[in-house]
Amino acid sequence: MKLIYSIICFLFISSNLYGQGGIIQGTVKNPVNNEPVPFANIVITGTEIGTVSDENGKYRIEGINPGLYNVRASFVGFKSKTIFEVQVTRARAVQLDFELEEEASDLNEVVVSSEFSRSDETPLSVRRLNANEIERYPGGNRDISRVIQSLPGVASTASFRNDIIIRGGAPNENKFFIDEIEVPVINHFATQGSSGGPVGILNVNLIKNVEVVTGGFPANRMNALSSFFEFELKEGRRDKMFTQLTVGASELTLSNEGPLGEKTTYLVSARRSYLQGLFRLLGLPFLPTFNDFQFKTTTKFNDKTELTLIGVGAIDQFALNFDVPNNETEEEREERLFRLDNLPISSQWNYATGAKLKRYRQNGFWTFILSRNMLNNEAYKYLNNDESDAANLLFDYTSQESENKFRAENSIFGKGYSLKYGVNYEFARYLINNFDRASLSQDGGIININNTAFFNSYGAFVSGTKTFKDERLLLSGGVRMDGSDFGLTAQNPLNQISPRLSVSYQFKPNLFWTANGGIYYQKPPYTALGFRNNEGELVNQLNDIRFIRSSQLITGIERVLPEKNRRFTIEAFYKHYNNYPTSIRNGIALANLGADFGVIGNEPVASNAEGRAYGIEFLAQQRLFNNFYGIAAVTLVRSEFTNPNTDGFIPSSWDNRFIVTMTAGKRFGKNWEIGGRWRFLGGAPYTPFDIQASTLRSNWDLRGGGILDFNNINGQRLDSFHQLDLRIDKKYFFDKWNLNWYFDVQNAYNFKAQQPDELIPNRNSEGGINVDPNDTNRYLIRSVRSTAGTVLPTIGIIIEF
Repeated sequence: MKLIYSIICFLFISSNLYGQGGIIQGTVKNPVNNEPVPFANIVITGTEIGTVSDENGKYRIEGINPGLYNVRASFVGFKSKTIFEVQVTRARAVQLDFELEEEASDLNEVVVSSEFSRSDETPLSVRRLNANEIERYPGGNRDISRVIQSLPGVASTASFRNDIIIRGGAPNENKFFIDEIEVPVINHFATQGSSGGPVGILNVNLIKNVEVVTGGFPANRMNALSSFFEFELKEGRRDKMFTQLTVGASELTLSNEGPLGEKTTYLVSARRSYLQGLFRLLGLPFLPTFNDFQFKTTTKFNDKTELTLIGVGAIDQFALNFDVPNNETEEEREERLFRLDNLPISSQWNYATGAKLKRYRQNGFWTFILSRNMLNNEAYKYLNNDESDAANLLFDYTSQESENKFRAENSIFGKGYSLKYGVNYEFARYLINNFDRASLSQDGGIININNTAFFNSYGAFVSGTKTFKDERLLLSGGVRMDGSDFGLTAQNPLNQISPRLSVSYQFKPNLFWTANGGIYYQKPPYTALGFRNNEGELVNQLNDIRFIRSSQLITGIERVLPEKNRRFTIEAFYKHYNNYPTSIRNGIALANLGADFGVIGNEPVASNAEGRAYGIEFLAQQRLFNNFYGIAAVTLVRSEFTNPNTDGFIPSSWDNRFIVTMTAGKRFGKNWEIGGRWRFLGGAPYTPFDIQASTLRSNWDLRGGGILDFNNINGQRLDSFHQLDLRIDKKYFFDKWNLNWYFDVQNAYNFKAQQPDELIPNRNSEGGINVDPNDTNRYLIRSVRSTAGTVLPTIGIIIEF
């Protein structure tokens, strides 16, 4: 309380608000050879403030009033570059480094603008967000996964999960890289075999920008079908230590950065949640606790050799709340007891760590990456939560996924062309310890497995780009091959040849037509690869489980107005899936699973499902201009899959049909900022319950819940969902420190989104389930309409010093 009181007092002390101006400093370099770009012009756009870099590429701009600026660097023979929304304060100098790429053409009228994210390898389906955009997104609550849900083609759910559903693909079809090092898990309480969870792990204080690639994937990226996320962390400060403290409604975060000698800098952060207290006050039946950490070090041995180390991890705990709320109605009591009977006791921890060595030369660089990641997932459940008798144990599940990876890439650049090639190897270990009475094996026995599987995966790629017609025409393409010993077909890399080709043509300055075609492969989840029967056999290896294949076509038009920081795009896409795993038990493609907690794929599967997703995206984006910013996106999409027990294609669980997102904000005087986000999504399909099978006492006693009618897969559809999020920010700049408080409201008008109906048992006064008097083999079960969504206000304070 003393700290809060002190902060409030400082807000009213005006004498500290006046002092020296802010500073922007950094270097300008050529990213091909890491050599400095001397005498480059660095200008704060919209002003006459600027400077020129010295012979070592270094620059410094002083006397800047605190605020948010766009900063542009340019030099003859290089593509200009603008970094948007640079926050200037008096408490610290802004460390802002530029990388300027050399022009391949000397004709200025056809120069490709780099104001928005475009690269030769991925000239289409790329979106970029910087740190300020991430932090201030309404409803995002400084969570990168929620912010991404505002981008075109990205569907979201009405619940509090962070599932990322891109262009009709399942959540497990995305891959995440931090500074080119793969990080499989970016959410707390992640669904094993998928990627979603309720809260993101990554601390936005450390993120410089994030690039989302939703099509036209470069050949040096593997094992994903819907998107790649490239997170670039900031480099630690080179001059002095800097600390940031964030106090939010659900967690406390501490970040620190600075130099570790003349050649090394560091970033580090840690976060601790106190959600369990809030959930107990709200009377929710579960009490989650999460912790996470991140670090990065950068060591520049010399001008040509650089080493980056990163680490990210999380520890998640989950407990049940047996407290009885005051004034509980009979229906609320039945629903609370039902959830307590079905929620398992679970815990999870994960980490990823890696090293990247970059060695420059005159015409390119080598990149070597060595990394390791691990996920430990545990859950158990007793009948009626009675742990006093071992006979009450329904299931006890523990599994571990660990990967050790190596990747080597060589990048070569010339006048109007580039060439890349590389190899990768991965050694994986999957441990499973699974006792399960509820998920019966085919012979009706109890599952009791304790075993470990090892997998080797390998791949190679080559890619290149070439410009023609004075850089108007860009061709880029590549091919990669991947193999793994998890199945007979998968062992041979020739069975997974993955070609791709992109073309971009500039009709006139900043007006482009782009197109891409490619074939991509992804490994099934380890839960499926490592599944064993009670005899210890790798069942799905015997079934010749295969890489999932996706053939994709994309074409679009892009118009950029760099003088007003505006961008308009329209893209059409088509994806066709083959070899998607389907459950042998219930006949449903795993492509329909992944938006719930638990484990996906821990069962016998066959690689026999097909799928398709197609649609069109519209995007209008306004980067910060005259203190206004905004992004509007409309996506029309269809997502369909086959299932063994249905005829033809049927809607998948991600078939929202239409997605609309609009986000806008305005900066006012005295550092006030107001923003809003509105989302509208078509209702998603879902599979109803089989009432006859669910009410049988033998089934309910075994599973504790209803049984889905898999003969009617996704046979019903939810109502459309929409939500408004609002946010207010206020910043204060002092001589030695900064203060930012924000007020964020999710679901401002309290929309109740329809969810699939739930089956709730009728209970007697002792808590037992009532038997149907007309059929003693059945329980009395009722269907309850379920909704998601409530007004969720959040207040946060960010202190920097």
